[in-house]
Amino acid sequence: MQEPVHERLQISPFMAAFIVMAMQFGIGVLGFQRIVAKEAGYDAWISIIGIGLLVHFIVWIMYRICEAVDGDILTANVYVFGKAIGNTINSFFIIYFISACVAVLGGLVEVIRTWMFPNLSPLLFGSMYLILGIYIVYGGFRTVTGISFFGLVIPSYLLFSFAYAIRYGDFTNLLPILDHSPLELLKSAYSMSFTVLGFGVLLFFHPFIKNPEKSKKWVHGGIFLITLIYAILAIISFAYFPPALLNKSIWATLEMWKIVRLPIIERFEYLGIANWSLIILPNVAICLWTASRVIKHVFHLRQRKGVWFVAAICLLLILIVDSRERMDMFTSFHGIIGFGLAFVYTPLLYLAILVAKKVKKK
Repeated sequence: MQEPVHERLQISPFMAAFIVMAMQFGIGVLGFQRIVAKEAGYDAWISIIGIGLLVHFIVWIMYRICEAVDGDILTANVYVFGKAIGNTINSFFIIYFISACVAVLGGLVEVIRTWMFPNLSPLLFGSMYLILGIYIVYGGFRTVTGISFFGLVIPSYLLFSFAYAIRYGDFTNLLPILDHSPLELLKSAYSMSFTVLGFGVLLFFHPFIKNPEKSKKWVHGGIFLITLIYAILAIISFAYFPPALLNKSIWATLEMWKIVRLPIIERFEYLGIANWSLIILPNVAICLWTASRVIKHVFHLRQRKGVWFVAAICLLLILIVDSRERMDMFTSFHGIIGFGLAFVYTPLLYLAILVAKKVKKK
């Protein structure tokens, strides 16, 4: 059993949804369409719905894990494997969330350098962004939650901008429906899983939720909303882009913004990228908070010191993966590890907890 978190540090059940949604809605939104369409073509929207349903199931398992050990995944690993092996496994999560932070922040740097400022210094931008993330973490988990809320709500008006793409879309591109095999749909769902990863953070902040039982409906509702947004955005993109053009579009979402014309702004994609800097901020803050919390739990180092260590490693890696090829390799590797942790390790851990409970009762 984990030491309970003081009530003044906890968040309401409703706000738990925004943490999960913020982690699912990151840099991948800007270019997931080409990736999911590689295997299943324009039937990929079906794969998006399928992976969304699977995420609901895994989240249900996550709640069961936290309830079984009355704590988080760090407690669960120690409960099942013992203190030595459990904390060794827990240490791996530090690396994972550092890589998650690098993937989103490095991706943002790449987008800004490609579309707006080619001479942008990754060192300067990354340092300023990470210091802002550290400042948020210093405010505590409630501050991190608040940033997640505003990071989703304030830029939400961008969703209406895709109405321009609907005007020029040809929805017959999606026909015939179900023109691909189940195996191709599964491969597409696997590719989409890399984009929606991040919901696993629930396993780490579960003790910080007041009445976690009441948060279930909100978290599942948030996942449903994010899945719906991804599916609708994919359908709009498939209608707007011919297959040959989509295959060459690395950032399809940004390219759809190029047709938006407003009296007060000529290049709407610049406004979109600026807003995306706000959307990515919760991702970075949550990753810094989670990694530094694991350091505190495993190595008994104060979180305010640990977060500086995590940020320094993130900045170093951002400077290393400073090219399109390296970033692709890094994000692909991170996605594979994240898929294994979320969709393979989580169910196995739950089964191990059930077995451990029976053994310890005897």
